[in-house]
Amino acid sequence: MNLKPYPKPTCSQRIKIAFHYLLPQLIITRAAGWFVEKKWGGFTHFVIKHFANHYRINWQESKKSQPTDFETFNQFFTRELKVDARPIVSGSHELALPADGCVSESGNIDDNRLIQAKGHLFTLEDLLAGDTKLAEQFKNGVFLTTYLSPHDYHRVHMPCAGTLRKMIYVPGELFSVNPFLAQHIPNLFARNERVICVFDTEFGAMAQILVGATVTASMSTVWHGVVNPPRPNRVQVWEYPSDGVGVIRLAKGAEMGAFRLGSTVVNVFPTQKIALNANLVTGMPTKMGELLGTYSAK
Repeated sequence: MNLKPYPKPTCSQRIKIAFHYLLPQLIITRAAGWFVEKKWGGFTHFVIKHFANHYRINWQESKKSQPTDFETFNQFFTRELKVDARPIVSGSHELALPADGCVSESGNIDDNRLIQAKGHLFTLEDLLAGDTKLAEQFKNGVFLTTYLSPHDYHRVHMPCAGTLRKMIYVPGELFSVNPFLAQHIPNLFARNERVICVFDTEFGAMAQILVGATVTASMSTVWHGVVNPPRPNRVQVWEYPSDGVGVIRLAKGAEMGAFRLGSTVVNVFPTQKIALNANLVTGMPTKMGELLGTYSAK
């Protein structure tokens, strides 16, 4: 994988990057988490209204369509969409995009290396918290990184039907994951806090990784609820059965998790199983449920 280095940042860009290194990330994130859960009546509705106007939120596709329908900012930010707002690709071997947002990067995994941005690579082992056995399943596979901006729908869905086998919470930094910092902070997605969810599917293993960021106050999954906070300073692992009592199976297009404020989703797939949608180029807008690619079964 030969990559030309990204152009060196200008003086003003270097200052901007340095500012993010110096930010008290955890303090800001905790403050954001406290604020978005407050029930402040008219003030909360005022904040929601102005946020929605600034980011041009499409109320027509939301189940609740007025700022006054929400008691907290978080309820608004993780709002549900109408049932028919995001049709799911229906082909038996078609994969659905997991989230609204835009493509940060996508393509082949070169042995164990993924592209973060032009000039920056990171490894499967780093992304997957040093789990070399898990990383081995995705070497020379394909990946998709989806960036969710503040105006996007912030629930994350399943690209295909899957049985949950493992969830891993990884503590880490809380850098912003916007495209600018992805271009300038090495190993960004593998150094930030994240929740790794591993599924068995018809074509083999799939990992769907929720990456935290500054002011991403928490991440949740439908089977566990809020994963963070708390934020223990150690990796935590939950394992799930493939059948019987406690099995967790999710259908294609089913809700899988959510961000309390925006961030990034990384999907990794095994080798020689997935053909990505050729239109998924860097910067392309994505809508949950549209075509991610196709797969061949085991």
